[in-house]
Formats: sequence, structure tokens, C-alpha cells
Amino acid sequence: MFGFTRVAAAVPKVVIGDVDYNISEHKKLILEASNNNVSVILFPELSLTAYSCADLFFQTTLIDAVYDGLNRFLEFTKPLNIITIVGATLYHDNRLYNCAVVIQSGEILGVVPKSVLPEYKEFYEKRWFKSGKNIKSETIMINGKEYPFGVDLLFYHDRYFKFGIEICEDLWDIIPPSSYQAQAGALMSFNLSASNELVGKASYRKSLVESQSARTMMAYIYTSAGVTESTTDMLFGGDALISENGVTLSQNRRFSRESHIITADIDLERLYHTRISVSSFGDNKVPNFRSIMIKKPNQLKVLNRFVDAHPFVPQNPHTLDERCEEIIMIQAAALAKRVEHIGTQRLVIGISGGLDSTLALLVCIKTIELLNRSSEDILAITMPGFGTTSRTYDNACSLCRLLGVELREISIKEACLQHFTDIHHDNNDHSVTYENTQARERTQILMDLANKEGGIVIGTGDLSEIALGWSTYNGDHMSMYAVNSSIPKTLISHLVKWIAQKSEHTIAEILNDIVDTPISPELLESDENNQIEQKTEDIIGPYELHDFFLYQMLKYGASAPKTLFLAKYAFKDIYEEKEIKKWLQLFIWRFFTQQFKRSCMPDGVKVGTISLSPRADWRMPSDASYKLWADSIKE
Repeated sequence: MFGFTRVAAAVPKVVIGDVDYNISEHKKLILEASNNNVSVILFPELSLTAYSCADLFFQTTLIDAVYDGLNRFLEFTKPLNIITIVGATLYHDNRLYNCAVVIQSGEILGVVPKSVLPEYKEFYEKRWFKSGKNIKSETIMINGKEYPFGVDLLFYHDRYFKFGIEICEDLWDIIPPSSYQAQAGALMSFNLSASNELVGKASYRKSLVESQSARTMMAYIYTSAGVTESTTDMLFGGDALISENGVTLSQNRRFSRESHIITADIDLERLYHTRISVSSFGDNKVPNFRSIMIKKPNQLKVLNRFVDAHPFVPQNPHTLDERCEEIIMIQAAALAKRVEHIGTQRLVIGISGGLDSTLALLVCIKTIELLNRSSEDILAITMPGFGTTSRTYDNACSLCRLLGVELREISIKEACLQHFTDIHHDNNDHSVTYENTQARERTQILMDLANKEGGIVIGTGDLSEIALGWSTYNGDHMSMYAVNSSIPKTLISHLVKWIAQKSEHTIAEILNDIVDTPISPELLESDENNQIEQKTEDIIGPYELHDFFLYQMLKYGASAPKTLFLAKYAFKDIYEEKEIKKWLQLFIWRFFTQQFKRSCMPDGVKVGTISLSPRADWRMPSDASYKLWADSIKE
């Protein structure tokens, strides 16, 4: 289902040295996971015996019990498609190895030995086991059959479903085996672990798992032995984590005394796209691995994963606060550099009383602060037209006065009427000519005043408008530096709210009212009550949907059907599927047909991970066909 697969990390109760009991606990968790459509379930290190057997590992009785138990384990898994990874002690060439055994449908697919054996402080693994670090292209005999054995094994079903295995201390190595697995195409790595609890160690473990999954651009599934291990000298907490590209999707509560599992739905397709779109990943040499084909594992039927409806806006208030401050500083610092380089005397900006121009004005204020200059170096121009309402006009003028910038008012009505006469356009024909004349007249005023005042025009257009081409070519499309060009509409409102929270009461009131004002270009006449008649989102659809589409399709290369699927999931309580599909079709059409506006867009600082600048992240032919994308979501 669109590259999603469900994985599980298990923490079973164990009895030290009682293989029969331990297998019975494994079986319970495997059935639970299989009934929940889990594709792969991971158990801790040496889970069949318990990790803390110490010198009992040398006992023939215990070792034989592992081999007998594996036979019964294989019989139990025959009717199951779920892939099971268990920890076991196994002989090979008169040596004992700490191994991960991969099992599916009654068959052992392969065995991976532990590479890095800790031999410091409380750990003595070299006393019992040998490192498998150099074992490659070998087989191991288990109960009369030979199976692939070595650290060079990857298990796969298709181009997305491909995983490797490492064991506990392997992750602590300078270059963990999972790094090589990732270079060879593994999108998941499973770590069977037995990591004891020390003060502060859990947070360090989590950072290791998250950073390794981020560095390798893979899913990292980790589980550790639990509290029923021996407590002779240390305690194991049963830590379980599932991380995807640096983000923890699921984590258990440590110290549980009962067997349990955690699950997460991994987006393998997203990981795959992330890798192919980052050229530095592909520059790595592909190491040699043996690929073990597996049968089709359990498939997802219902997605159980958080899909953020507003991916550009952090949900955590503290993170949002930090993000807003950082964004404003990036915008202001970038603009300050441009001002210093040009030696410009003034920042010229058109103020409409809308969100975009308000944020741009606030960035100009911050820029002037950074340069230790007067707010009067900002020249704000309000240019009432045929659709300007008293609400937006009053907010624009009041805000400029309170911020201490120079405000000039220049009506564009007479100039536009003269232009209509010049080009023989009927004033009552409110077509695109009627609208764009106003936009271009405003831009002409700004450009000419910038020349006159020795300044530059600060662009106000945002990322959402750029994606949709919702601007007038050589009108509001053009400026001398576009500070909002990498910020989507859904984030801009939060930035303005954030500044409002830090402003004095009168300014905050105006900023909050601007946030609450319906988004509109105000190019058509207002209604009889001087209220906004032309609402952008009634025409092109909700910006929260378009920002969602943009994020999924550009950041992760999601297909139109997958984007639709995710949108239905994220907005299930807000929009009907029919409405989402309607606006997605419009998004695709506008995104492709309006590329020519992006091909010549002005400079503007990149703020987030998505930019549509033709000089930065997005290079696209202006005449590319959208047919493949549009046809994929037709009825």
C-alpha cells in the first residue's frame, strides 16, 4: 500500500535458560503481531535463552535446547507470512556465535552473527562468543540443513522492502554495519539488543537510533532485553524504539514486567525517494552483499500512522516558537546582506493589509534593526484599487503608523481607468485583464518609487502562491528581493501570530485581525457592505490542502494517488474525498502550467526544505506535461 509496511519491536518476558518458556512467549507476541498485519517482528538479543546466561552459554544442555527449540519454532511459523527475527547462540566451525536468525513460513532465511563484542566494564561477551565481523559468503549448519551465514546478508522482497540486521554493540561502532547495509540498498535495519539501564543511557540510546536512521536515511528498529533478565549486577529495561529518517515513530515505556510489542507503519517509498534525490548518498560505493529473497510478507490493510495535515507547521508549541524565531532571523539576515551589498537607501514595499505583505513588512522592520537604521528607511505604499475594503485599508495604514515607517497612499483607480481606455477594455468586463492591470500598475508604482528613492522593492509573494502560479506575471510576481518565497501560506499566519504575541497590545490587535481576514487579492469590487467578495480559497481551494499536496509531492516525490490517499487520511474529518480530489487535480494543473512564472522569479532566501527557485531546488521545463499525474487520479 503505497510503500507502507508495518514493523514490530517485541520485548518478551524470559526465564533465564528456559528455552521452552521463552519460545512460548515469543509465539504469543508473533501471533499478536501477525493478526495486526505486521510484516517483520524483532526480538531482543539472545532472546531464546535470555542474554544474561553468562557461563551457562558453554553448557551443551542449553545449546542443544536452542537447536531443538528452533525446530519447534519453525513448525509453529509454517502457516505465517510474518518475518521473525530472534536471537540465538549457534555453533559454527567450533566456535560459538551470538546470532540473529531470520525466519518466515517455517524456513530459516539466513543467520547474521554479531560483529562487535563489548569487552569492557560490565560486559564480557568475548568470554563466550566470537565476532562474526569477517564472516561473509558462508553457510551455517542448523539441524542438518545449511543456511546463508554472515554479515553480508540483506533480505528483500521488492525495491522498497529490503532490510539488514545488526546486533546491539554493532550500533555503537564507529561505522555500524547498518551504514554499509544502507549503501547496499537496505531501507530498514533491525537491531537485536541487550542494553542495560544506567542513568542517562536511555536518552543516549535514543539519540543513537535517531541519528543512525537519519544518517542512513532508513528505518531503524531497535529492541532490548527486559527486566526479567538477571539482575545480579545490572538491570535491563526493555527499551524499544522505531525510528524513520531521524524521527521516532514509536517507543515503549521501559521497565514493563509483561511481554509486549510496539508497532509503526514505515513509509519505505518515502525513504527510497529521499535517497535518490540526495546525490551525496549515491556517491557512496555499493558494498557486496548477498540478497536473500523472501516471500511476500503481511500487507497493511489500514494505515496506523500519524499524517500531519499541516506539515510545515510544528505541532509542539515550543518547537513552533523556536521555528518562528529562526525563520524571521533567516529572512531578515538575508535581506540585510542584500541591502548592504547594494548600498540601498530604502526598502520599498506595497502594503495591502493582507498576510503576505504584513509578514514582509515585519521582516523589513527586523532587517532595519539588524542594520541599526531608522524605521523611516522603510517606505510603505498602500495602493487602494477597485476591490480594496476598509478593513484591509485601515489595518495597513494603522500598522505602518504604529511601526514608524513612512506611509504613502497612491490610488491606482484613475491610472487603471486610463489604461483601460488606452487598450480599449470595457471597465465592466471584470476578466483577467481587469485584475492584472491593477496588479501591474501597483508593481510599476513600486519599481519607479524604488528608483526615485534609491531603494529596492521587497517582494511579498509566498511559496504557496508560487506553487500555484497565483500571481500576475510581471505584476506581484516581480520584485527585487522576495523574502517570503520559501514560506507557505499555512506557516505565514503562524509567523504573524508569533510576532503579535511579542508586540504591544495595539499592534497585536491589528496583526491578529490581519490573520483573521479572508485571503483575497481584492481586485474585484467588494459587496454592498464593503466586505471582501473575492476570496482566494473559494476560487483555488484551501491553502492547507495545497500546502499538503506541495509538501508530499515535492519533498518526498509522492505520486498523485498516494498524495490523495494521505490527504484523505490527514483531513478525514474536514473534507470529503471528492473535494480533496477536485483541489488536487487543480493543484496539478496549475503547478505544471505555471512553471514559466517560476523560471524567472526573483532572488529570495530559502528558509525551509522546499524551495521552487530555479536556481536552488526546482528545475523543471516550463512546458512539461501534467497528463501522467492528472490521469492517475481520474475516476
